[in-house]
Amino acid sequence: MTENTQDASLAIVILAAGQGTRMRSSLPKVLHRIGGRPLVGHVLDTARDLAPAHILVVVRHERDQVAEAVTGIADEVVVVDQDEIPGTGRAVEVALAAVPGFSGDVLVLSGDCPLVDAATLTDFVAEHRASGAPATLMTAVVEDPTGYGRIIRDTDGTVARIVEQKDATAVEAAVLEINAGMYVFQAAALGRELARVGTDNAQGEKYLTDIVGLLRAAGAPVAASVARDVTVTFGVNDRAQLAEVGRLLNARTVRRWQLAGASIQDPATTWIDVTAELAPDVTVLPNTHILRATVIAAGAVIGPDTTLEDCEVGEGATVRRADATLAVIGAGATVGPFAYLRPGTDLAAGGKIGTFVETKNSTIGAGSKVPHLSYIGDTTIGRGVNLGAGAITANYDDLAKHRTEIGDEVHSGSHNVFVAPVRIGDGAKTGAGAVIRKDVPAGALALSVAPQRNVEGWVENHRPGTAAADAAARARSAQEADDGQEEG
Repeated sequence: MTENTQDASLAIVILAAGQGTRMRSSLPKVLHRIGGRPLVGHVLDTARDLAPAHILVVVRHERDQVAEAVTGIADEVVVVDQDEIPGTGRAVEVALAAVPGFSGDVLVLSGDCPLVDAATLTDFVAEHRASGAPATLMTAVVEDPTGYGRIIRDTDGTVARIVEQKDATAVEAAVLEINAGMYVFQAAALGRELARVGTDNAQGEKYLTDIVGLLRAAGAPVAASVARDVTVTFGVNDRAQLAEVGRLLNARTVRRWQLAGASIQDPATTWIDVTAELAPDVTVLPNTHILRATVIAAGAVIGPDTTLEDCEVGEGATVRRADATLAVIGAGATVGPFAYLRPGTDLAAGGKIGTFVETKNSTIGAGSKVPHLSYIGDTTIGRGVNLGAGAITANYDDLAKHRTEIGDEVHSGSHNVFVAPVRIGDGAKTGAGAVIRKDVPAGALALSVAPQRNVEGWVENHRPGTAAADAAARARSAQEADDGQEEG
């Protein structure tokens, strides 16, 4: 949130009471997510940037779920319950009642319009105050206004009325300026006129837009402010619009980081949540998702084909073709390709998690390597360790998880299984194929070798007529011939 001086004469009302039936979802519309935040979360972030005296969020459908999400983002917000009287006018009326005596300006926003930004709203409020009008509407000029309320202006430029699509004449329907659904009102005029708004309409709702007609009938002007960027007015009513608004938000986020010094090779296939942070000189390669609270330090190279969720990546680290969640990747470390870092992975500086390696709840020390084909879970690995291919920490005994501890400068052979709980001392070595069930002292060599037994002729005797038996017979005959020549 931008640190601004509080505007004591501004209150912001966010409408989040609707069901959003066109989403066809059990989840309230305003809680559907884009860019790492629910829709209403983006609106809240912007509202807080304006530093108003009050932020009020009006809820009704799935009240508790929406209220919990809202207060989890901004605990200073006042949650206001809309009663059984439906409509945007009633929503604003109950919000205004929650701040008795407030005499400033009331900015009304929709919880499903996540692209509106602080600069646009700051200008909007400033234009409203400069006009002296009791109400100002935000409008937009669009190529296709179908379905939107048209803004009909008087000759002096003020708003005469809002005409809905179904009520518009041919001339009115041709107007390209539409109502964007955001408003600023003088609080006194707003309260007075809301008391006069009724529910005598087809839907039986108390409409906020009815105030325009009431103010004009009383001889008061209604101003309009045209949004310079029409995309800031885009709302979400269905899944198709959710995807489109998400794409626009992501493009805005990617561009912001590019201008801040990050190299993003293919913006079209890169997704970055608004909650993530990238330092200058980070390089992001195609098909990469940087999600939630991920933080990436300078000089790191991420991607291609990588997903980081709630991760911390150190300076100069390289992460490619990997999936990581709640993991820490140290400076200069390398991850991937085809690595899976589960929560609790902590890879220290200069370490390596390589190809087809899965890690979980494990600390891997500075300069240590788990290069390939391994599972490392509930493990502490010291400095300078190298685990051979196929290392597995057997951490679960069907009842509980146990830890494996591997000291500094340990080198293990290929295809080792460490049966936890077990400790490998500093500088120890293990042989290929070892199953380590007991602690290994520092500097010791651990082996678990069974004598190899060869049963001669087994394939020919037990798999007669197979290609393997035929090959074995040919090899045996050739060997017998060679042996005969040597004897001769």
